[in-house]
Amino acid sequence: MKVSEVMTRDVQTVRPDEPVQQAASFMLSADAGSIPVTDGERLIGMITDRDIAVRGVAKGYGPDTPVRELMTDDIISARADDDIDEVASKMSRAQVRRLPVIDENERLCGIVSLGDLARETDGEDAHEALEGVSEPGGQHPQ
Repeated sequence: MKVSEVMTRDVQTVRPDEPVQQAASFMLSADAGSIPVTDGERLIGMITDRDIAVRGVAKGYGPDTPVRELMTDDIISARADDDIDEVASKMSRAQVRRLPVIDENERLCGIVSLGDLARETDGEDAHEALEGVSEPGGQHPQ
């Protein structure tokens, strides 16, 4: 099964010049811990609630700080035609609960989460990803 068959297609995004308060507001309304950062349709980063709290607030940045100042730009993503078992392995190794999905032109076309894998498969792929996410330690790039 391909990731394009299970991913969420309607994804809220923020631009790099928007204030982090706007990103946090989107996350609150969507009940999400991260949001993709796009320049036009091209994925350029991710910003997480942890980026805002740890990189931002803990270091004295205010709510008007541009997203580009706190986002992670070295992101891990999936391709729309990746097999879900590959994506689950990638999520496990990176210790992330969701991955942006891009097309061949680096345009954001969706996002896949542990929940998507659990809902749409027999659960083994979600279990594999969750095992890695649950491992203690390590840097969490997104």
